Amino acid sequence: MVAIYGTLVHTPVKGKVDILLNTLIITDEHTGIITQLQSNLPRTEIPTFLKEQHLPEDTNIRYLSPFQFILPGFIDTHIHAPQYPFTGTCTDLPLTEWLNKYTFPCEKRYQDTDWAKSIYQVLVRRLLRNGTTTAVYFASIHLEATKILADTTLTMGQRALVGLVSMDRNAPDDYIDTTETAIHKAETFIQYCKERDSRQILTPVVTPRFIPTCTIPLLEGLGQLAKKYNVPVQSHISESLDEVAFVRHLHPDVESDTTLFDACGLLTERSIMAHGVHLSDKDVQVMVERGSGVAVCPLSNAYFANGVFPVKRHPSNLKMGLGTDVAGGYSPSMLNSMRQAVISSSFWQDEQRQVDWKTALYMATIGGAELIGLSHIIGSFMISKQLDALVIDLKTDNSPLDLLWDEPIELLVEKFINLGDDRCIIDVLVGGNYVTP
Repeated sequence: MVAIYGTLVHTPVKGKVDILLNTLIITDEHTGIITQLQSNLPRTEIPTFLKEQHLPEDTNIRYLSPFQFILPGFIDTHIHAPQYPFTGTCTDLPLTEWLNKYTFPCEKRYQDTDWAKSIYQVLVRRLLRNGTTTAVYFASIHLEATKILADTTLTMGQRALVGLVSMDRNAPDDYIDTTETAIHKAETFIQYCKERDSRQILTPVVTPRFIPTCTIPLLEGLGQLAKKYNVPVQSHISESLDEVAFVRHLHPDVESDTTLFDACGLLTERSIMAHGVHLSDKDVQVMVERGSGVAVCPLSNAYFANGVFPVKRHPSNLKMGLGTDVAGGYSPSMLNSMRQAVISSSFWQDEQRQVDWKTALYMATIGGAELIGLSHIIGSFMISKQLDALVIDLKTDNSPLDLLWDEPIELLVEKFINLGDDRCIIDVLVGGNYVTP
C-alpha cells in the first residue's frame, strides 16, 4: 500500500491544471490502483478518515512538505531505444542522410546481445530518473535484442510499449529483412511479450519503420498482425519534406502517407503515428475517424521536420501526446520536450495557436495516455486508476532552481516545468510501486 498526503497536481482537462491541496491518496497494495483520493482533508482529521474508511489507524502515510508535490508520470510516446548512444549529437543532416550516416550503423550493433543489455539498462534507468514512467519504444530489427529491451523494462518496473522494427527495402544490405522474415519476427515478438506480461505493464507494438523502408506487402502483413493480436501500431507519418517527397516517388498513385497506412489496415484506434508535421486537413480527418493519433516530437521536428506541428490548428479530438524522439531529439527528458513544444508554438502568428506549459503538461501525461490507449489506467489521479507518479521536491540540496520569495503553488509547478530537472524528482512510482533508480 502507498499512502501519501500533500499536494497533487494533474491536468485532467487540456490547458487547465488542477491543484489538489491537503490530499490523501492511498493505493491497493496488490494492484497499485488508487482506492482513496480525498482532497481538502486537514491533517488532524486523517485518523477519523482512516477509521471511517475501515483502514488501519497505523497506516504508514508519507507527508509531503510545502515545497513537494506529486505529478502523474511522464509518458514518452515516441523514442528510439537503440539510438540512445548518440543522443545529444549528430543533428547536422537532413533525415534521409541522417538515417544512413548515423542511425542504421548504430542500430546494426544490436545484433550483439551483450551490447543491447548494457545500453538498454542505462537507457531505462535514465528515463525513469527523468520521470518517464511509460515509454513507447522503437527497437531495432533484431528479435533477441528487442526481447532484451522488453525484459529490461519489466525488470526495472517501467511501463512500456515496445516494437520490433520491421523494414524490407531502402535499408543497408546487412540491416534489412525479407518481407516474410519481418512479419515472422514481429509475430514472434508479440507472442513473447504476451507470455511475459504478468503485471500488465508491457505491450508489444507492430512497428513498420516508415513507408520508405516498407513494401506494401509488408505493411499489409503487419496490418493483419495488429488486427489478429489486437495490439497497437506505431510508425512515422508525414514527418519531413524529404520523407514526403520520397513516398511520392515510391508511390506516385498514393495521395499521402495516411492514405497508404489506412489502406493497409495500420490506422486504428490504437495507432501512434510520430511527427505528422505535414499532414493535410484531410489526413487529419481520416486519423480522427479511425481513432489514431500523433506523437508530437518538438525537439526532433526542429531539426528534421521542416516545420512545426500545429497543435491548436487541428481538431480537439485528434489524440496527441509528446515524445522525445531520441536520438532525433537531443534529450531523453520529457521536460525538455514540453519546453520545446511551447517554444515551437510561438512561431505561429495566431495567438490562438499557442501551446502554454499547462497544455504541454497535459500532452506529456493524460494526453499521452489517451494516445496510447491507457487513459483509463494512467495519466491523471482518479480512483480506480493505477498510481504512476513523480514525487517532486523543489528544495533538494542541489536543486536547479531557487525559491527566493513566497509564491503560490501554481507558480511553483510552472517553475518546475520550466527550470526543473531530474534533481527535483526524488521518487518515481509505476503501478503503485516505487521504481526510483
